Amino acid sequence: MQPHKYDIRLSGQEKQALRQLKRSSKTERWLADRVRIIDWTAEWVAVDIIAQRLALHRDTVIVWRQRFVEGQRLGLAVIDRLRDRPRSGRPPRFSAAQIALIKAVACEKPYELKLPLSRFSIAEIVLWIKRADVVSAISVSSVWRLLHRSAIRPWYYRGWLFPRDPAFAAKAAPILDLYQRCWRGDPLGPDDYVISADEKSGLQVLGRRHPSLPPGPGQVGRYEFEYVRHGTLAYLAALDVFSGRIFGRIEDTTGIEPFGHLVDQVMQQAPYRSANRVFWLVDGGSSYHPSTSPVRLRACYPNITLVHTPTHASWLNQIEIYFSILQRKALTPLDAADRLMLAERILGFQEHYNRTAKPFNWKFTRSDLQQRLRAMADPKSENF
Repeated sequence: MQPHKYDIRLSGQEKQALRQLKRSSKTERWLADRVRIIDWTAEWVAVDIIAQRLALHRDTVIVWRQRFVEGQRLGLAVIDRLRDRPRSGRPPRFSAAQIALIKAVACEKPYELKLPLSRFSIAEIVLWIKRADVVSAISVSSVWRLLHRSAIRPWYYRGWLFPRDPAFAAKAAPILDLYQRCWRGDPLGPDDYVISADEKSGLQVLGRRHPSLPPGPGQVGRYEFEYVRHGTLAYLAALDVFSGRIFGRIEDTTGIEPFGHLVDQVMQQAPYRSANRVFWLVDGGSSYHPSTSPVRLRACYPNITLVHTPTHASWLNQIEIYFSILQRKALTPLDAADRLMLAERILGFQEHYNRTAKPFNWKFTRSDLQQRLRAMADPKSENF
């Protein structure tokens, strides 16, 4: 038998590479077809038969057979012989200067361009571009693609709060050190504990006027918009940072006395009762004001050390993470006929959570804080 024009002889390594491509579930159809073209060519299957099997034009079979042989001579990897060659593509419709101007407009505050807007949408950017004669014509999808390449999304905003406390770094750093099991440069001992505490005050007990409806096939769950208020209650909770366990209680309101009940609930049980040190992380609220609460609590429990977060820095207190979980999973949407029902749900969720509780994977450290504060001092920094 005479060899055909493009004689393909596969080495064992090439056969293995083709076999892996053919068997992989991630191989796309176009690539799988090209693998079969090479396999069957090596087995002396005729061009017309290969084309018929794969529902391809015979010229396509010839082209990929030819390219594989050429790549083989050049020593290219098997996968590279089967890929499309680079194409020049359509010439760009917009100049680099026009593209830069479009992106610059998207990064502007609309009111500085004399527009009565708080933020840009794609359609409004397109309208401004046309009125300013930046380009003669451009579509919404074209502007979206240009902005998407640089991850520019002027229609999105998020809240941001700059530190208000002049001693922010000095107050925040010890808390971050405690999360890393360190206090004033020394590692915590096995008999030291860190408790993160706070309170959810004024929780409204809302009863829906009509029963909520559960989700079903093709139907989301629904709850009645109108509600009846049945009063309020307060939930005080403390998180053992190193175990993830939650301690909490329901009170009529917040204040020094209810917070004292929470402290008693935690500190009168093992291992905190006989611990070497128990650090309590709290904010500057009236229930545990920095000027009075440390002395008051130390008088009751000499092993307590109260550590206050800076002003407007609730994100430093890990109990807030638990509160967000509670809000999403147990309090939204809320439908409670009375205060007792809501209290039972909150404490029931707390018990449910503690069955599988584990510490939060907190990674933000003192060095991360210092880097963030330096970036905030320079708004042009990439880390801001």
